[in-house]
Amino acid sequence: MLLLFIAFVIIGLINLCYYLGFFKFAFSASERPQITGNLPVSVIICAKNEAENLRNFLPKILAQDHPDFEVVIINDASTDETLEVIEEFQRHDARVKIVDVQNNEAFWANKKYALTLGIKKAKRPYLLFTDADCSPETPHWLTEMSAHFSLQKDIILGYGGYFIETRSLLNKLIRFETLFTAIQYFSYARWGMPYMGVGRNLAYTSTEFYNQNGFATHLHLRSGDDDLFVNGAANKHNTGICTTASGITRSIPKKDLKSWIRQKRRHVSVAGHYKKKHRLLLGLFYVTQLLFWVLFFILLFTSFWQMALAFLAVRLIVQGLVFYKSGEKFGETDLFWLFPFLELFLVWAQLGIFIANLVSKPTHWK
Repeated sequence: MLLLFIAFVIIGLINLCYYLGFFKFAFSASERPQITGNLPVSVIICAKNEAENLRNFLPKILAQDHPDFEVVIINDASTDETLEVIEEFQRHDARVKIVDVQNNEAFWANKKYALTLGIKKAKRPYLLFTDADCSPETPHWLTEMSAHFSLQKDIILGYGGYFIETRSLLNKLIRFETLFTAIQYFSYARWGMPYMGVGRNLAYTSTEFYNQNGFATHLHLRSGDDDLFVNGAANKHNTGICTTASGITRSIPKKDLKSWIRQKRRHVSVAGHYKKKHRLLLGLFYVTQLLFWVLFFILLFTSFWQMALAFLAVRLIVQGLVFYKSGEKFGETDLFWLFPFLELFLVWAQLGIFIANLVSKPTHWK
């Protein structure tokens, strides 16, 4: 049992080092550019059967307090009234541009094909991506995100959270997983190793897109139009982050656990295509999380149970500081009180998702 306890301490210390590393992001002040962002921006939205969401959320994008922007909306072979809704908005606002994409089975990753057509349609050199079910937190979202562009920075990572639609445990789990993921990709960006971004709130220049040959390196994959593009293009010099409260978007969360797991399976399926250094670091973090909890519960039934509890207490204090300070940045502080339970649930859910992906391939974006 002594060897088991030693393994527990070593694994716990490795995992703790990650959380201490997250302090650099969690306790840093939100970066505010010195120059007000009035750059010409094209907001790009890929919509598939999103008629109702466009009715609800497109007005908030068109109401952005920014002097020079257009909204390119891609109708990705919708079978509902999506195209009609976009056309109605266009009749009342010339800033709305339409790209109507017909169903094309020749393109395996059809969302990437649709996005490529939308990017080609865009007239402004700075591109800001979001989803049809996303709402900017404030009228200053566009200005906040675009203000982080500079001569060096041509990729900007933002936070895309979820609405508190209910007080359900599922809603808290979805929001916690989103916050946890954001802590990691913002922290890695702070460390000079950006590895992903989320398409609900992501910006880059058209020049960077064409320099990377678009999505060519991963066009054969069903997912990854956001994180795989960032993983291939981002580096410590060209990537900025926007963590100000007015630069946040919120989306509609999944309504049931099965739908959320299906979504997570798609996201996890592309992680194996990240750069090797990112796969190693992210894999080590997850493995140490999983083994920490496994060994902890085993040690509770041994003579080392008191020391195991003491180590857990230290870890929870460090974690709590990270989650609370990060939650303050993004308006997610209500999750703080449940984070030990949510983390434990998430660790086992991720293991199940990984196993499920080994057994069968996840479905693609619809």
